[in-house]
Amino acid sequence: MEQLSGLDAAFINLETAAAPTHVGGVAIYDQSTAPGGQVTFKGILANVESRLHLARCFRQKIVRVPLGLDHPYWIEDPDFDLEFHVRHIALPKPGDWRQLCIQVARLHARPLDLGRPLWEMYVIEGLDGVEDLPAGSFAIMTKIHHAAIDGVSGTELVAAIHELTPEGVAPPPESPWVAESEPTLLELALRSTVNNIRQPFRFARILSEAAPPAIRALMQPPKEGVEPAADIPRTRFNGRVSPHRVFEAKSFSLADVKQIRKRVEGATVNDVILTVVGGALRQYLDHHGELPIDTLNAFAPISTRTEAEKGTAGNQVAGMLVRLHTDEADAVSRLEKVYRTTVSSKEISKAVGARSMTDVTQTMPGALAGISGRLVARTGLMSRMKPIANCVVTNIPGPQIPLYFTGAKMVGNFGLGLPMEGIGLFHCVLSYNGAITVAITGCRAQLPDPEFYAECLETSFRELRKAAVE
Repeated sequence: MEQLSGLDAAFINLETAAAPTHVGGVAIYDQSTAPGGQVTFKGILANVESRLHLARCFRQKIVRVPLGLDHPYWIEDPDFDLEFHVRHIALPKPGDWRQLCIQVARLHARPLDLGRPLWEMYVIEGLDGVEDLPAGSFAIMTKIHHAAIDGVSGTELVAAIHELTPEGVAPPPESPWVAESEPTLLELALRSTVNNIRQPFRFARILSEAAPPAIRALMQPPKEGVEPAADIPRTRFNGRVSPHRVFEAKSFSLADVKQIRKRVEGATVNDVILTVVGGALRQYLDHHGELPIDTLNAFAPISTRTEAEKGTAGNQVAGMLVRLHTDEADAVSRLEKVYRTTVSSKEISKAVGARSMTDVTQTMPGALAGISGRLVARTGLMSRMKPIANCVVTNIPGPQIPLYFTGAKMVGNFGLGLPMEGIGLFHCVLSYNGAITVAITGCRAQLPDPEFYAECLETSFRELRKAAVE
């Protein structure tokens, strides 16, 4: 039995029916590479079952402390049922891209069952109408609660169910899996009492480490090139979210992105993608007559996971605020400004200490954290406060070699984010095998035309590539 961290527990406490806090992904596979040229559902079940020992989150469920007096605990589920988690559906004809996006959005909108291990996997057949896909291709949509993984541990989960060759098999477990019985109410009550006594002392220690660099960062004059904080305008994406979701995605050549970044010395792949997102938001909001004079800002998560923490579940993340410079019409000038912004944000995060910021979030007593989290979620407070960001853009590097699932080659990979109260638009950026994808997850009430926003992403990328390379 292992207790959730404060940050992991926050994703449980902040969840509502309209804003479930799971993430996920959609991967598309060419089954012609599998032995025999065909993948069966039984084969997928057998493959997943053989890999359950490679990721702890597969068979762990949460046990809540009575009255929410402390953070929940993970236990090995004694009633684990693989067929509950792995499901099989098909698109009706013609089975085109738009149908797939709608189906994925509907599945993603449904909260996970918090009484079971916090993941689901959907095998989706019938993609015959999706352009440029091999015949017989199928998709795997995965949902997993953010309390169990962050972006980095999510890529480790992907590695657990994939191989580098079609014939690859999972390594055997080092020891048999052992289920755990649920703890008694008395045991949970005693644990919560001890934890709530210890937590203030831990808070004092961590604050003593985090406060000095934070104070120095605030009192020192800004370095040359470091931008001062700016007001964040309110947009359609900063209100209350509905329980309905939309999903769309665009893929670009990673080689093109790397060529574009050379236009601005020091710029990164992430700077290019942020510039593309800024251009897309500028075009989209201008089309609707809603483009603010001030620039929009994105929240960009930062992994604080150390080498020693690789392979562990849960969240080890902080974040930085990045100006998207939607007030800049010229694409190359926007890239230059975005680069300066990310440098500024990294300087601030480095000065304060991203790891220290993460640790501070872990120190609130479990009872207080649970009450405050549930209060914020149920009152919709975040949607009424001054916006902390206009959207989220998270970039998760992936492997640049082909991966295989049950022998089928992955030919496309897209991320699914978690729109929340106050920030209803989420961009998940994944790179894989020479391509980089920008997938959007949004609130349907705020983004009723996801196809148009995807076109804006495509247009923004082409404009930047033409201006920077051609």
